[in-house]
Amino acid sequence: MVILPRQPEVNIGTLGHVDNGKSTLVQAFTGIWPSKHSEELRRGITIRIGYADAALYKCNNCDEPMCFCSTKSCPNCGQETEFLRGISFVDCPGHHSLMVTMLAGAALMDGALLVIAADKDCPQPQDREHLAAAEIVGINQIVIVQNKIDLVDQAQNIKNYQQIVKFVENTIASKAPIIPVSAQHSANIDVLIKEVEKSIPTPERELDKPPIMHIVRSFDVNLPGTDARKILGGVVGGTITQGEFKIGDEIEISPGIQVEKSGKSFYQPLTTEITSLQAGGKMNKKASSGGLVGIGTLLDPAMTKADRLVGNLVGKPNLLPTVLYDMSLDIHLFERAIGTEKQITVDRIKTNEPLALNVGTAVTAGIVSSARRDIVDITLRRPVCAEEKSRVSINRRIGDSWRLIGYGRLR
Repeated sequence: MVILPRQPEVNIGTLGHVDNGKSTLVQAFTGIWPSKHSEELRRGITIRIGYADAALYKCNNCDEPMCFCSTKSCPNCGQETEFLRGISFVDCPGHHSLMVTMLAGAALMDGALLVIAADKDCPQPQDREHLAAAEIVGINQIVIVQNKIDLVDQAQNIKNYQQIVKFVENTIASKAPIIPVSAQHSANIDVLIKEVEKSIPTPERELDKPPIMHIVRSFDVNLPGTDARKILGGVVGGTITQGEFKIGDEIEISPGIQVEKSGKSFYQPLTTEITSLQAGGKMNKKASSGGLVGIGTLLDPAMTKADRLVGNLVGKPNLLPTVLYDMSLDIHLFERAIGTEKQITVDRIKTNEPLALNVGTAVTAGIVSSARRDIVDITLRRPVCAEEKSRVSINRRIGDSWRLIGYGRLR
């Protein structure tokens, strides 16, 4: 675990096709493999949203770019380094079948590393899909990482570089720097850190607003067989997008959990108290916007185990946005579905069509109750707690996967 001098200031996502080396790149920064789930370790791919903190440092004794590193002592001269800032990596799955999970992670990102493998033709299907997703959620601070340069010769690296330049033409990444690296051998990571510091600044935070956190993971931290008197309450993890939380605060988690009453099913918000706050690898008395934060609560850990509360919002009681069981969207559809091997034309959305939707970190499904040219009304199978004018990613079932076909904005 990386222990930071203070809470991470910024979330940086990793985007790109499966097997491009995103998790290996995060490990090169942090020494931590971000995929922790047993199935991820068995299959060697990211399935859930991974996370890891990193500290960025600068040596005042060495010239640029060798002065940039992620260690307290300079790897070149051994001198103690100056702490620049802490960052939290949000490592998203690249496999096409996990696109809705990737979109949930993208909602947390302040900037992104678009990781392209030098030993493959560019773009691969999920390279296109992830770049479109970044545009949908408003990520415009991007650094392109040309990874695996150690696996091919110079001619192939140059060819791949030219493909990358062509791929990002007329996109939000058209002016993004392209940094060649070998994450496996930690080669050129100093140059990459320099560019991250330059191109992905810490955004201004609204600390005076009521706090809101998007939940991206939830846990039961108790080991099997723990004495009942020593059981800890459930933990939720995510990013605080505004305001700050303190130990002892009463909080609400919404939409909450599904309950049955008088033969009817509905979602009931949860209220609890904050018992602990973890950010930057250590316990804190308060946590504010920026980086990934873990909140310990008094909730029954059965409610939080196995990511059961992912997609909920955390805030002060009665100050969270409205829970929506239906939504009306102003929509924008792409000309072609993104992420498919063949570029399939996107037809208009039809009444009674099923769709998968991403709102913040929430993933839900719905049936279109009304479809006009640029407006659709959708009845949700699972409600969402969403802020006004939120962007919503729209996915259609094409073949065996949900594919990104456009986005909408809540009316």
